[in-house]
Amino acid sequence: MAGFLYLKKILIAQCKDSLLISLCQPPFQYTAYLIDSEYDNMQPIIITGGPGAGKTTLLKALSHKGYLTFPEVSRTLIQQQAKLDNGVLPWTNLPAFAELCLVMMNEQRRLAQKGAMPAFVDRAIPDICAYLTVGGETVSQHYLDAAAGYASRVFFCAPHEAIYQKDDERPHSFIEAQVIHEQLIMTYKALNYEVMQVPWGSVEERACWVLARL
Repeated sequence: MAGFLYLKKILIAQCKDSLLISLCQPPFQYTAYLIDSEYDNMQPIIITGGPGAGKTTLLKALSHKGYLTFPEVSRTLIQQQAKLDNGVLPWTNLPAFAELCLVMMNEQRRLAQKGAMPAFVDRAIPDICAYLTVGGETVSQHYLDAAAGYASRVFFCAPHEAIYQKDDERPHSFIEAQVIHEQLIMTYKALNYEVMQVPWGSVEERACWVLARL
């Protein structure tokens, strides 16, 4: 790990102009780096679950251990669209918002596959299918087709009432968050992914639990 972090510093110092994207440019912010390499078909590892499950905190912990991580596309899109006069938001036009997420998540997956090491993504295209189902919308075949191409083992973090807080991007009640979580599990299983339930614990314990099961 120390060798990887040293290599990371050297590459960033020498190849700033050749990075595929900026470290601070939305909507694809991430906390490690990308380079073209022989690892062109590396499948991203999904961390998902209902709102308020500590996913973002877990992703940050994995980043601090030197792993490539990508943030939640939907949250970034909500922040961006909310600033527009006719912005597309999931609670006003879920089908249109789903299409935006699909475009961004497809690109995120493409970038993740070019990493020099396994990449973790905060939610993925199967999540779109689950949210459409919860919203009573039809899940078109193109979503189901696009839902492949990730690592088969998916790590689920369940909503935890002790840390749950509503905000502008998370307007759901805790009960609604639990419903979303259960639908996510059903959707991923239907898409033939292996569901791994991350036990509750400290951030370090959760990160180590995930890494021990890669």
